[in-house]
Amino acid sequence: MDATLARDWMRAAAAAVAADTDRLTRLDAAIGDGDHGVNLNRGFTAVVAALEQAPPQTVSEVLVKAGVTLMSRVGGASGPLYGSALRAAGKALPPTAEVRPSELVVALRAGLEAVRGLGGAAPGDKTLVDAYGPAVDAFEQAVAAGADLAGAAAAAAGAAEAGAEATVPLQARKGRASYLGERSVGHRDPGATSTSLMFKALSQVA
Repeated sequence: MDATLARDWMRAAAAAVAADTDRLTRLDAAIGDGDHGVNLNRGFTAVVAALEQAPPQTVSEVLVKAGVTLMSRVGGASGPLYGSALRAAGKALPPTAEVRPSELVVALRAGLEAVRGLGGAAPGDKTLVDAYGPAVDAFEQAVAAGADLAGAAAAAAGAAEAGAEATVPLQARKGRASYLGERSVGHRDPGATSTSLMFKALSQVA
């Protein structure tokens, strides 16, 4: 991956969020405060603008700038969580023109740990971790088996979508949805759904 591909990833993520804003909003309205789609759309629109205004020259810089932009422009929980993930991933990468899939494994896992450290969520808590965790595991396993970026990204996208769908029968234990108790069961988590969109976007450009 080089900086151009990393910027393409952020643009693809922004397009995916824009196209699915209404669905994300409906999912969040069921178990949250209903602003997930709108907030993320606003944030990724700002990310694309920031990357175009002063294009970073390394993958590390792209992800850090994207993360900082989300943290400063998005309200609610999604800005800090996604912003922290991208910023941590960027900081975990070497400042080189290109990065290898094995280096992206380290970066993606750093992003996951940032999310878990910020929100305290564990697998099964019905949060974006339930999509992000399986995605990173699948990406790492694919790379270890010799897959290139495209193959690893496809594996991660599939695992993220499966993880998001698996949140439907769970009872939320973190975030605003946890206030609903058993009433959160039967609803797909919006954060896990948007995480799935992020990994799908990567698979589309890889």
